[in-house]
Amino acid sequence: MKNFKKKFPKFGFTFQGESADGQITGKSIFLICFVAILFMMAVTVIVFFLAVKGSEEVLVPNVTGLPLEEGLLEMQVRELYPKIQLRYSDLPGDEGLILEQDPVAGTIVKASRRIDLVVSRGVVVNEIEDYTGMKIEDLRIKLQTLFSGSRTLITISEPMYKADESEAGTILSQNPPPGTQISQPVELELVVSRGPSYEQTRVPNLAGLSVTEILAQMSRSKITFDFTSRVATDEEIAAGKSGTIVSQDTSKEFVPNFTRLAAEFAFPLEPVNDNVYGIFTTTLPAYPYALNMQVKVIYPDGQESTLTSFAHPGGKLTVPYALPKNSQLILVVEGRETAKTTVR
Repeated sequence: MKNFKKKFPKFGFTFQGESADGQITGKSIFLICFVAILFMMAVTVIVFFLAVKGSEEVLVPNVTGLPLEEGLLEMQVRELYPKIQLRYSDLPGDEGLILEQDPVAGTIVKASRRIDLVVSRGVVVNEIEDYTGMKIEDLRIKLQTLFSGSRTLITISEPMYKADESEAGTILSQNPPPGTQISQPVELELVVSRGPSYEQTRVPNLAGLSVTEILAQMSRSKITFDFTSRVATDEEIAAGKSGTIVSQDTSKEFVPNFTRLAAEFAFPLEPVNDNVYGIFTTTLPAYPYALNMQVKVIYPDGQESTLTSFAHPGGKLTVPYALPKNSQLILVVEGRETAKTTVR
């Protein structure tokens, strides 16, 4: 094969073709590599400027308040892409509407940008359930839990109470009726049982009973006791009456359930066997019927026990005690801590 030469004056060298034995010379290899490097540099520069230029910039549309389908069409026209998050909303009838967007309308972004959309999955509950037979306190807790963190769609108006054979606090009837669709916030009107009517209780004889015996009497009696105390006299101490009931109202033998009964203690002035005598006193709201209550005690060593359990209609509450100093007394009403005090 013949050799050939070709001059490249711009680059300062002469291209030598194949030699007679078919081998490529060193200058040929250098030229090929040099051209390849130039080509790669050109491609790199083009890609760089294309990347810098990026996507076309677009204006983010206002899709808040639109049905999801319409909002998606608006974004598709501008080559924007949604990232959807579902959330319960506060207003009935807005299921499927776009509640929020990020970035907000009017923001300039590059095409193909993802837009965060919060879409309503509707309200937590969309119709009135059947609440008859439930305890009204249980319904209050249920509604409070159901609408926690969102707008309350169902509230309870002041109930109407009536005597009934059902347990006190039981819902007897409701308005609106079950199945009513919720199109706006609803106020429930309830008729609630006060418990059996005309039930009466025999007035117990409390004279001479100790604090421990009185606490047991409170647990089994349907009387609301109003306890007071005074310092025991020397005669009462000598007669062993210190720390006991020394007087009570005995004007009636039978009274309606949870009638208030006054009774007075004669307490020692100083602790007895390291126990301090006193009366835990607090004022509660007036309830339409007696609620279940407990007084718990936490002793100075950390041990805990129930001092007494009873039913009480609210108002002034008094509970006697004989406990070590620095014990804590905690009043629990229907499972909720309501008041506390420390024995001093």
